[in-house]
Amino acid sequence: MKIGELAKKTDCSVQTIRYYEKEQLLCTTQRSDGNFRLYDEAAVEQLLFIKLCRNLDLSLSEIRQLLTLKRSPGAQCDQVNRMMDTHIQQVETRIQEQVQLREHLKVLRRSCSSERTIEQCGILQTLTTNQHQKR
Repeated sequence: MKIGELAKKTDCSVQTIRYYEKEQLLCTTQRSDGNFRLYDEAAVEQLLFIKLCRNLDLSLSEIRQLLTLKRSPGAQCDQVNRMMDTHIQQVETRIQEQVQLREHLKVLRRSCSSERTIEQCGILQTLTTNQHQKR
């Protein structure tokens, strides 16, 4: 199949497929007589695997590592487990940062009411004050 059909089958843009090829996550070895890239069902499966990994917020490097490990089905999966443990910790850290951000935004929001004018806006005053303090 050509790249357009692969894109439709996997709900992935042509540009993204080309990017994954450039990053050597997706391999294509066949070409048509017109020099178009040709893909098979293995490419569909690999692209769906990559998409799932991206949905889990795994980096391209991590995905590359998983694809390499996947080619050694008899190996122990301790590397995969360590990678997931590290990724879980990174996600936990980002969640904590997002919770702190939410709390900061709530405090900022409480500094202003709808009855005020822009000149009296507590949010803008706080942001302006913080801007001057960081210089």
